[in-house]
Amino acid sequence: MEYVALTGISHDVVTDLKNHGLRTIEIRSPHNFFTTLNLKVGVNIFLTSTSAQDLTAGTKGIIVKLMQHQVSTHRIINGTDNFYEEREMTMIRIQLQSRCMARVRKVLSNQIGQVTRVDAEEMSFYDAR
Repeated sequence: MEYVALTGISHDVVTDLKNHGLRTIEIRSPHNFFTTLNLKVGVNIFLTSTSAQDLTAGTKGIIVKLMQHQVSTHRIINGTDNFYEEREMTMIRIQLQSRCMARVRKVLSNQIGQVTRVDAEEMSFYDAR
């Protein structure tokens, strides 16, 4: 089945999702930001701690369901008497619910600035090892 993929996610986050089922994370990396920007609540996502560059057939991860999606912008202002700097950072907060383990069959799209897509198969627990 075809899924959008979030890559390079912390191993601790992936493990926490496996063990507890529900987790909210912030997306700041450009490749994952483009992937999640236009997602709708209820869609299934392939999530892995493997980096985008190393994503290949056989990569293991988990399938999660998108429960909440929120885009927000933070403004940071730093300054002294001689220096003033203002920065903005846009991020996406998503709440995910764990569904099952999965393995990539084929990488369909993995270019910078585009949505990362994979064809992945759900795995039985005994296959996941």
